[in-house]
Amino acid sequence: MKYRYQAVERIPKELSPGVVYHSEEFEIGALLCACGCGHRVSLLVPDSHEITSADDLATIHPSISVCDAPCKSHYFIRGGEVEWLPTFSSAMAATTMQLQIARHALRDNEPVPVTWRDRIKSRVGEAFRKLLSIFGR
Repeated sequence: MKYRYQAVERIPKELSPGVVYHSEEFEIGALLCACGCGHRVSLLVPDSHEITSADDLATIHPSISVCDAPCKSHYFIRGGEVEWLPTFSSAMAATTMQLQIARHALRDNEPVPVTWRDRIKSRVGEAFRKLLSIFGR
């Protein structure tokens, strides 16, 4: 099965097999597990994963580790193709989940990064103020 990339405003409640949904606005992605178990995989973008598209096929980096489902799947999606990695043991999955939770807890205490939209608005505002100072006299 090839994974298609689908840009969305909001992630749908019902996911289709073979589709990676990506909301740039809300910085999140979602797909159904590649093993076919039906588990919903959610990805934080760009916090933990990067989702890109070429020719409508999805690429996700780094690998996806499904630690919160019985399948314990582990794989890459590159150019729409699933590249399987060794399945996580229950101990590896538990450790990975603990590390992810700890990483997110640390980030919750950091200042919120400015989004690219905020940076563009700020730069446009600065340029506009400069133009007003030059020509507004």
